[in-house]
Amino acid sequence: MKPADLPGAPALEDLEDLAADLAAGAGALALAGRRQELRIGTKSSDTDLVTHMDRRVQEYLMRRIRLERPGDGVLGEEDGARVRPGTTGLTWVVDPIDGTVNYVYGRPEYAVSVAVVTGDVTSPGAWAPLAAAVCAPEPGQLFRARAGAGAYLSDQAGHRRRLSVSACSQAGQALIATGFGYEPQVRAAQGRVVAGLLPQIRDLRRGGSAALDLCAVAAGYADGYFERGVNVWDVAAGMLIAAEAGAVITGISSPPPLADGILAAGPGVHGALRELLAGACSCAGGHAGNHRNM
Repeated sequence: MKPADLPGAPALEDLEDLAADLAAGAGALALAGRRQELRIGTKSSDTDLVTHMDRRVQEYLMRRIRLERPGDGVLGEEDGARVRPGTTGLTWVVDPIDGTVNYVYGRPEYAVSVAVVTGDVTSPGAWAPLAAAVCAPEPGQLFRARAGAGAYLSDQAGHRRRLSVSACSQAGQALIATGFGYEPQVRAAQGRVVAGLLPQIRDLRRGGSAALDLCAVAAGYADGYFERGVNVWDVAAGMLIAAEAGAVITGISSPPPLADGILAAGPGVHGALRELLAGACSCAGGHAGNHRNM
């Protein structure tokens, strides 16, 4: 379903502008919070961190969305995967701080992810992002896209450029990004997958933010990205940005993303990476992914 098919639907450009404004405002709030003493808790495991700033940034986003688009639904990571339904057919999917562990440790690889989607966000393959933005506060980068209009990156100096995936066409020359879960048995299985994949690619990167990994594919900073165990709020915005930059996005072994993880890569290498991952995952055995809550 396209937004034009929805009653009182806004223009995609307006949705993109709002997503960008929300992400930038939330990013500024998260950056300011780094100067405070963080109150830190855990969620799914002792290594799965959450801070009071995760919740403050999400509250900011929810407040702004209710003000700007009161009829839209909302899904935020810190709501425990609970969708607040709306009446317009649109749902805002937000991750207030994707990369909380990096945020806590003073590393720059964290982001605010904002997307507006149509469809059922609780079912893989049943939803589609319409507009999105990812803000990386530390380097001052704002990635943004809307369906059918390309993806763009703006920096602190005001420079703006259109994004395009890399032209890599050989898996052996591909730089691949990935992420890991928090439970020990999940990490063990993921480690076996990496062990099987690493000898067959150029190298592997683990940044700690699914949103930024997808944006890295869009910008050509990585040739591909895969991960199991991510949730819709981790990837909704980054998926659209990567797709609008030319990436092919699927599940790892099934067509819809998130049914069994996500694989995003340029068209020249996506198929080969999928074959390599199928072999690596079958050799690894067990469940090689789980909820990251990052």
